[in-house]
Amino acid sequence: MHVASTAQSEIRITLEAFVALANDLAAGELDARSTLANGGFSRASGASAASIQRLSTRLVSLTQLVAEFPECSTEEALARVNEELTELPITPSIVAHDGTGPHMHWTPNTATFDDQVIADLVMASAQELVENGTIRFGRCAAADCERLFYDGTRNRSRRFCDDPRCASKTHTADHRARRAGGV
Repeated sequence: MHVASTAQSEIRITLEAFVALANDLAAGELDARSTLANGGFSRASGASAASIQRLSTRLVSLTQLVAEFPECSTEEALARVNEELTELPITPSIVAHDGTGPHMHWTPNTATFDDQVIADLVMASAQELVENGTIRFGRCAAADCERLFYDGTRNRSRRFCDDPRCASKTHTADHRARRAGGV
């Protein structure tokens, strides 16, 4: 049971980083190194500038994929991810490093950082779509926000992005509307 929960945790962490990258890119604020380091990608801080630049270039088209998940069917998402899978040079292995338990690496240890990240993002998406479809991908419910989120909650109840102002503004507006209506 521990292995399954570890694998699911790894997928959740990777997808949260993928969504963060998509949101950063959409806002014109992409700092792939920082976003990935904060998202648990241990090689991010030591990755070469060239690898980070290649990754940033590759993310432009790849983040469009995750941005479409909230509005597309599972079948459409699976077809798009399958297209991406055909481009991946993967060599799966089970590894343990940096104090983590056994987990999957989709690329060999010699892979460039950008190849590793792209493989991780696409494979995590594939695993999530097979397990749950597109239901855990959403767009913020705040009226003036278009940011994406990945809902890793047990009951899939998430409605807002990571910006706490979105939930606060929405809840405040709802409260004021109820008070004005006498409810």
